[in-house]
Amino acid sequence: MTELLAADNDRPAVTLVARPGRATARELRESLPEEDTEAGLWSPYAVRLVEGGEPGRVEAVRENRAGVQDEGSQLVAAAFAAAPLSGRDGRWLDACAGPGGKAALLGALAAQRGAVLVASEAQPHRAALVARALDGNPGPYTVITADGLRPAWRPGSFDRVVVDVPCSGLGALRRRPESRWRRRPEDVAALGPLQRGLLRSAADAARPGGVVGYVTCSPHLAETRIVVQDVLRERDDLEWIDARPLLPGVPGLGEGPDVQLWPHLHGTDAMYLALLRKRG
Repeated sequence: MTELLAADNDRPAVTLVARPGRATARELRESLPEEDTEAGLWSPYAVRLVEGGEPGRVEAVRENRAGVQDEGSQLVAAAFAAAPLSGRDGRWLDACAGPGGKAALLGALAAQRGAVLVASEAQPHRAALVARALDGNPGPYTVITADGLRPAWRPGSFDRVVVDVPCSGLGALRRRPESRWRRRPEDVAALGPLQRGLLRSAADAARPGGVVGYVTCSPHLAETRIVVQDVLRERDDLEWIDARPLLPGVPGLGEGPDVQLWPHLHGTDAMYLALLRKRG
């Protein structure tokens, strides 16, 4: 715990993501002086900027072929995209897509497989950010403004569904230190019904044999494993997928089947990922 608290007081590195098929980590590193960059710790798409490195100097960033994205966010998106499923793999849904970092990475991965990404966001201004992040993606995609609790799609429409639910943000205290004083214990409890509802809706959107990803930027059990366990107890059409093998080379992932990343262990935000398969 002491190490975690200390890590939350450290300034996080600025991390770039090379969107697959559009840019490479090598290209990003070669765009800046050697002393301004470091290789990503775990993600094959990541490049870390040392202090003084400026993303706007990178041509691929200016052209939207790359962006700024925490390595933990990259890892959970890539693991979701790599999760095994049975049958077709042509329709993906990011059901809480704003502000668009994961959607942009998923859109690039989907394009490489000939899949279509639907990126949905409830707030119009955040949907606009998603559209900006996806601009130039070579594969087909659609950005819509829709509430994940009142879906604009038919049940069973998607092969992959990820929902990065609204949460306390306690996993990103390095970036938002003011949250230490703004967040209260009751905030976590208040978010629970929304998080469970969005996970239920995501499960309904997946077809039998498809994959559902539940993501938060929080290490609080009340927002992570407990939410997933509660939804699993309600329904018999979902089963865990072990997410750990889908983050190759990343140590300290615990007993599974879900994954919690940590600033002090992984140098990332405290991202959480649970992967579920929809039973056929």
